[in-house]
Amino acid sequence: MAAPGLLKRHQPRFGAERSGILQQTRLAGPMPWVIAIMIALTVIAAAGGLALSNIAANARSQIAGGLTVQVVEAAPAERNRQAEVAVALLSNREDIASVRRVPDEELSALLEPWLGDFAGEGDEAIPTPALIDARLKGPITAQRLADLRDSLAASVPSARVDAQASWLAPVFQAISSLQWLAIGLVVLLAATSAAAVWLASRSALGSNRDTIEIVHLLGGTDGQIARIFQRSIAADATVGGVVGLGLGVAALFVLGRQFSALDSGMVGGGGLGVVDWALIAAIPVVGIVLALLTARYTVLAALRSML
Repeated sequence: MAAPGLLKRHQPRFGAERSGILQQTRLAGPMPWVIAIMIALTVIAAAGGLALSNIAANARSQIAGGLTVQVVEAAPAERNRQAEVAVALLSNREDIASVRRVPDEELSALLEPWLGDFAGEGDEAIPTPALIDARLKGPITAQRLADLRDSLAASVPSARVDAQASWLAPVFQAISSLQWLAIGLVVLLAATSAAAVWLASRSALGSNRDTIEIVHLLGGTDGQIARIFQRSIAADATVGGVVGLGLGVAALFVLGRQFSALDSGMVGGGGLGVVDWALIAAIPVVGIVLALLTARYTVLAALRSML
């Protein structure tokens, strides 16, 4: 066993002399850049998942209780008559919050990109149904839809009543799938980052095995040696986290400008809020903690196997 004086004289060097065990300087190896890439990709994936969540939430709030009544009738006069009757009946119901018939000009403008001039008025115009936008008080249920259809059936035989949420159900399913994909990517990137730290720690231990054995002979403990590696990984992870966060945020701003140029109401609802940005800013911190824990447990497990 080493003399107490010798142990006391050498112990401070275990925490201060990082270069005595790790021959590789902090920025010379690929570890900071590997972590930076992983953090940047995680930021982009997490922001995508948060944006999709905001899009779905905004869309659901906008169409909550929304109904669409179509009066499908080829004869214009009869179509207008049934549409007016439908608006009157819906306006007199206590469970209806609001009723609005979509003007024919607005409907033609919506169809013009697909139908061209045939969507307008005239003898060659394609007959389009009268469209009524209504909103129920409270949630829409199958029973409430059935009652509404029955109340319109006698006076407005050409009416078709649909919940707006049913139209967007496939869209919500696709958004949900993309959200799960974003979560899977975040988990995969975290596992890849931990694996990279594990490989780097194992490589550093293998290349400094003789030095570590000397430190053990001088009285150094496994915990002291592990802390040296933790400081090394902490420095690399901090540099990589800051760089990765900067790259990821820059990519988000570029993508945000591209999507905002689409001028789509649904896409516009995917903006990130304060809480979302706080979660994104926490990603490098989580990455540093993950790297530290991975390095510590890797080094401790390897040191136990050395003895």
